[in-house]
Amino acid sequence: MDTFVKQVHSGRRRRIYSDDFKRDAVAASLVPGVSMAAVALANGLNANVLRRWVTEHKTSQTTALVPKPSSSAAPQPVPAFIPMKLGSEPMPAQDIKMELRTGAVSINIAWPVSAASECAAWLAGFVR
Repeated sequence: MDTFVKQVHSGRRRRIYSDDFKRDAVAASLVPGVSMAAVALANGLNANVLRRWVTEHKTSQTTALVPKPSSSAAPQPVPAFIPMKLGSEPMPAQDIKMELRTGAVSINIAWPVSAASECAAWLAGFVR
């Protein structure tokens, strides 16, 4: 482990890790199926420190992939609303379907969706 201790404030010490050590730990934690906590434990790290390194690594890679805007090309506006064409066929009429059971008795109820509020009122009265 390539670290050294730096005195920060009275009585507090902070470890400083080399860039190679950080790169190796981040690479090990990005392997599919490997637990970040296990990598941190194996390297004598706090899992939160490793998580911060991974986040910084991903952020630095994202910013490296973003092209720098050129002064000659104006940015293309992104539309706030994208219209979608829906099918022309009407939705089939659906029913609210309930099955009430008590002991050996079973009651099946079908109620039109268009009268959902009346169904809720009836059901509230029935349950009381």
